[in-house]
Amino acid sequence: MTDTATVPDTGHQIGRHQIGRMRFDTRRRTLTVTSVAHLTPRMLRVTLTSPDLADFDSRGADDHIKLFFTGADGETVMRDYTPRAFSRADRTLTLDFALHDAGPATAWATAAKVGDTLEIGGPRGSMIVPDDFDWYLLIADETGLPAIGRRLEDLRAGVPVYTVVAIDTDAERQTIETKAHWTAHWVTRDRDGADDAASLRRVVEDIRLPPGDGYVWIAAEATVAKSLRAFVQEELKHPAAWMRASGYWLRGEAGAHENL
Repeated sequence: MTDTATVPDTGHQIGRHQIGRMRFDTRRRTLTVTSVAHLTPRMLRVTLTSPDLADFDSRGADDHIKLFFTGADGETVMRDYTPRAFSRADRTLTLDFALHDAGPATAWATAAKVGDTLEIGGPRGSMIVPDDFDWYLLIADETGLPAIGRRLEDLRAGVPVYTVVAIDTDAERQTIETKAHWTAHWVTRDRDGADDAASLRRVVEDIRLPPGDGYVWIAAEATVAKSLRAFVQEELKHPAAWMRASGYWLRGEAGAHENL
């Protein structure tokens, strides 16, 4: 089932820039770790496999699946993660873990070794953003990098795409293969204490976006994402239908994830 968002009438042909949602039947799958490697000091890539991935589906760059872990008291705890890559033919799924807290996901990932298992569920659906915009602006902290990497790899050749990503140190910069015309802005966190919203906004304000219709995507700590969404809508006058903002985590609240 597809739920198509309403978009503003800009005189383009019917069907252009139609952002829709595809729903999937969900079930749990148990996967086995096949490799673990650091992309950067604080980004860990885990590749997993299972015959159950034969019918796994994920079509949106910012899809989320549930990961199931055992908590300190034996209870089941869940965390949302983006499928960084998957191959139905090879029955493999790749997950990137931003090692930014001491929660169950980070604890599992840092201890993971070949042969370990992980239970996942979903995704419930995919948000399909067409590759027909004139430009793309992707704003995030480290938690949004898996989705950004996936979108960069999927975009058509030559389309302008700008990324603005807050990181702790320059060692967290990533190299991502893309056919798009990619301009990367890595924002090392302000040692004077400015929050990510202020640091990211300063960089976005200086970007000269090309003419035409653009898609803006934001993922960060929830209060940061809300602030940036307001800035993009109110000051850059960007159409709400052509953007998506998500709080990938909430400071002081474990496991929070919010589509804004």
